[in-house]
Amino acid sequence: MSTTARGTKSKSNATSTKEAVEVTSEKKSVVKRAAKPAVIEGVAVTPTAPRKKATLGSIVFIAAGPGDPELLTVRALRLLKSADKIVADSQALHVALAYVPQDKVVSTLGEDEVELEPAETAKLVLDCAREAQLVVRLVIGDPIISGRLIPEISVLRRSHANFEIVPGVSEVTGIPAFAGFNLTGGKSNEVRILNGADSGIEWDGLVNPRETLVFLESGDLVATIADKLLKAGRDPLTPIALTRNGTTVDQRTTVSTLGSVAALLKGSKDSGPGFVVVGEVIDQREKYNWFEKKELVGWRVLIPRTQDNTAEMIQVLKAHGAVPSEVATISVEPPRTPQQMDRAVNGLVSGRYAWVGFTSLNAVRAIREKLEEYGLDARSFSGLKVAAVGASTIAALIEFGVKPDLVPPGDQNTTALMEEWPPYDSLTDPINRIFLPRADISTDTLVAGLTELGWEVEDITAFRTVRAAPPPAQTREAIKTGGFDAVLFTSSSTVRNLVGIAGKPHATTVVACIGPQTAKTAAEHGLRVDVLAEVNTPLALVDALSVHAESLRDAALANGEVSWRPSRRRPVARRKSTK
Repeated sequence: MSTTARGTKSKSNATSTKEAVEVTSEKKSVVKRAAKPAVIEGVAVTPTAPRKKATLGSIVFIAAGPGDPELLTVRALRLLKSADKIVADSQALHVALAYVPQDKVVSTLGEDEVELEPAETAKLVLDCAREAQLVVRLVIGDPIISGRLIPEISVLRRSHANFEIVPGVSEVTGIPAFAGFNLTGGKSNEVRILNGADSGIEWDGLVNPRETLVFLESGDLVATIADKLLKAGRDPLTPIALTRNGTTVDQRTTVSTLGSVAALLKGSKDSGPGFVVVGEVIDQREKYNWFEKKELVGWRVLIPRTQDNTAEMIQVLKAHGAVPSEVATISVEPPRTPQQMDRAVNGLVSGRYAWVGFTSLNAVRAIREKLEEYGLDARSFSGLKVAAVGASTIAALIEFGVKPDLVPPGDQNTTALMEEWPPYDSLTDPINRIFLPRADISTDTLVAGLTELGWEVEDITAFRTVRAAPPPAQTREAIKTGGFDAVLFTSSSTVRNLVGIAGKPHATTVVACIGPQTAKTAAEHGLRVDVLAEVNTPLALVDALSVHAESLRDAALANGEVSWRPSRRRPVARRKSTK
């Protein structure tokens, strides 16, 4: 018995020992698996499991390109969105913030608002890598051509940090593409890339007319470059082009010759980095310039927004080269007494009305929400005739499953709708009532017109519009001081509410209105109306602004002015509109 017990105990101990070995092996396996590097978007990153010795996360250098955030490569964009921290050149901040939250981005600007030295920047990157799995170092331009990465990489190498480099669109090809010329072609068959600040340039070797010269970051050295090339023997009639803020909506290219450029730029207030090209290839610009010919390039356009969808308007503005900014001017709330809406919707379903008229997107939303509240859908409009005005209103009805029976063919306003509405005929219309769901501040013009046609109109408050909260102080300041080149008013309420929450637009700001009623309201608030859309639609308003901008540009160029953006020109006296 005791023998058996000992045997059992021995067997038990063996089993325990075996289990312990298996557990230990499993733990080792887990530890081993945990130590295996993870992969984020193709980059091996350091695991976050606890470790005795501090290690560095992965570091990726990304070329941000010449300036336009949309010129990032696909891989660069994926890595940027996956990064835990982004250390960005101050000139590349806007590229990073176009895709990632601000709290992920660290600028290379020091406390004195001066760019950190390469060694200091590398230390900042290392500090971030000690806390993060993946750190992106976002560098403006093409750091491979400029050689800017060498000092930073040297510091990282001494710290045994792992890194990768993701190239991007080079400024050497990107900026000329946006400026409207190639770097070779015609007589030119060779390109030299230099830095105008390099004291070791042998200028005597740069006189070949078949050679295109590219000077990086040399915007403030144009006069010096021209002088040295002339002294070396280059033809004074050789074209030279200076492009600042290349590929962005603020791009401006100045074209001259080596013999004339110094005098041309003498009174210029522009300064800072610029991309300089010397050579016959610049003559191609007359044919191939496309970007700077956009009517609204560089214009900052304010859109006082209602609840209507402005996505299409913003897209068209960007296509014209503008920089749109939205400011919410109204907030939509339910009516104070919902019982009236409840009765009207019940009447809509039970056959009380012959027509229902929609004059705004918010009215469509209000009725749809009320129907869905009762478990109903678009079939509730069966047997009803539906009238609608406004592109967004019509689109919302169709999206809901309701095709309007009556839409004005031209101007999309209530006056045009009333002109198309048929009069009441007791022989053909068994019911004479119209349901008109609208805002609490709507005018009585449509109601009066329909009443004259013999209809009984039930004008029901479907929603209330109240002023939105004031925009941020920076936006208010820009509105009042001319920070916006134009403002697009799409209704009278946007005029009243913008002035109420942010003040009047500055005297230099171009005021564009969607129709006569909106223009009248703008005039009542002391604003000069510069642009009036021929058709009452948001897209027609953008087109009208583009035509106006083109006329300003032509006039400015005829007068020898460099800039035709209103915010860059002298203020003009604001006069009251007579329209």
